[in-house]
Amino acid sequence: MNLSIIIPLLNEEESLEELFLRIDSVCKTADLTYDVWFIDDGSTDLSWSIIENMKIRHPQIHGIKFSRNYGKSQALHAAFERVTGDVIITMDADLQDFPEEIPELYNMVKLENYDIVSGWKKKRYDNVMTKNIPSKLFNSAARKVSGVSLHDFNCGLKAYKKQVVKSIDVYGDMHRYIPVLAANAGFRRITEKEVQHQARPYGTSKFGTERFVRGFLDLITLWFVSRFGGRPMHFFGAVGTIMFIIGLLSALWLGITKLIDVSRGIYGHLLTDNAWFFIALTMMILGTLLFIAGFLSEMMIRTHRDHKNYNIDEVI
Repeated sequence: MNLSIIIPLLNEEESLEELFLRIDSVCKTADLTYDVWFIDDGSTDLSWSIIENMKIRHPQIHGIKFSRNYGKSQALHAAFERVTGDVIITMDADLQDFPEEIPELYNMVKLENYDIVSGWKKKRYDNVMTKNIPSKLFNSAARKVSGVSLHDFNCGLKAYKKQVVKSIDVYGDMHRYIPVLAANAGFRRITEKEVQHQARPYGTSKFGTERFVRGFLDLITLWFVSRFGGRPMHFFGAVGTIMFIIGLLSALWLGITKLIDVSRGIYGHLLTDNAWFFIALTMMILGTLLFIAGFLSEMMIRTHRDHKNYNIDEVI
């Protein structure tokens, strides 16, 4: 099969049929064999019923229904495990992404041999203050911290080689950083393509401005994990050792100065009267704790972490 298209959704009953018909028309015109995976992330409207009805008429449709809302990363994780197309395309269900971009995205992966092609909504039709400006700041920070030069990390329209989605583990809120996860896994041929964008024709956005706060926190997490995730002792052990040595040297200096004073007949002051004594003691304790944390982290990464923290009600 040429193509698998993944569409996470939450309460998008108005747009699903129109979206699929446009995908079907585009793929038939481009002579692409395809299937579509709708991932219902706990919708409370008629979205799942519509998917079931479309499945009866269109066998290339597949659906996964979560028992509640788990988030976009978990939806993508569930689909990535099941897709079989040579090229995987993800897109949003709200009709802000254009299915007409699919053939070119497919060709860039298949013919130009890119690992990932990420959409770039250069001209956006969102609220300037709540979406556009925060998005620009977020993307600028993400580029500098991650080293992946993309203008629009949040764009849901992306194309991947199958090997990419089968090799990475998407969890938490890391869906926006899939290109970074892929680059850390060795998939370096990453590019972007300007794509069309339009205002949402139905419903309301499921993401508020708080997503940028979570995005920055996730970025810090990803930066740390990408550098020290496989060797936490290199971070915790190094920092702990440095702190312990500084604390120990400080304590020795206080002890030596006390002995010098005693040898000169100077009495009357205690080591505990000096604030440096408590600073040195604290640094030695913290250094020891950090070293232990690094050791325990090394032990923990030897156990398999299960990211499948979702429950599926039904698969069709």
